[in-house]
Amino acid sequence: MSRPTLYHCKDARSFRCVWAAEELGLDYELVTMPFPPRVRAPEYKEVNPLGTIPCWVDGEDKLTESAAICQMLAHGTKLEVAPNEADWPAYLNWLHRSDATLTFPLAIIMRYSVFPKPEERKLDVAEDYKLFFLGRARSIEAALLDGRETLCGGRFTVADICVGYSVMLALTLGIGPELGPNTLTWWNRLSERPGFKAAKARQGDSPQ
Repeated sequence: MSRPTLYHCKDARSFRCVWAAEELGLDYELVTMPFPPRVRAPEYKEVNPLGTIPCWVDGEDKLTESAAICQMLAHGTKLEVAPNEADWPAYLNWLHRSDATLTFPLAIIMRYSVFPKPEERKLDVAEDYKLFFLGRARSIEAALLDGRETLCGGRFTVADICVGYSVMLALTLGIGPELGPNTLTWWNRLSERPGFKAAKARQGDSPQ
């Protein structure tokens, strides 16, 4: 049987999937492409007609949503909060919030302040979405009150991976100082995990 394949761009949303796969020690093929692949690797549209990443291909099955891939990979493992656990609803909510609520405004910030030529940037729009993100990121800070080290389930799960990616992206955009101390302490702990470091190495980052 062939190994599953993950199509990826460095530090894009697909990094969530690389991180989850490395935490689980999975055997998979990683195909890293230039961003955005629909422009710089047009042949990729034969794999995923949307031209978006990630894309996880396992036989006839294809998944193209990063949080859904993480949820699938975690199923039945220590990285999942199971339906019979008290925090299962919170776990599902964090998985969906990670992209729909937290990463979405960061993508808009990049759309208007990073990717365009300087003369075409709309910094007022980017600032509005920064405030949008920070308002919703307060939920992370609140979840980590009273010394809690993870978001749900009393342990590290793919909810931490998926939301953690949003924080990682915010930090690359210079938003870190506005995040709360609990959030930053939690992120620092996540970024020291062997699985996170393995994911960074797998995508070609040099060890720090």
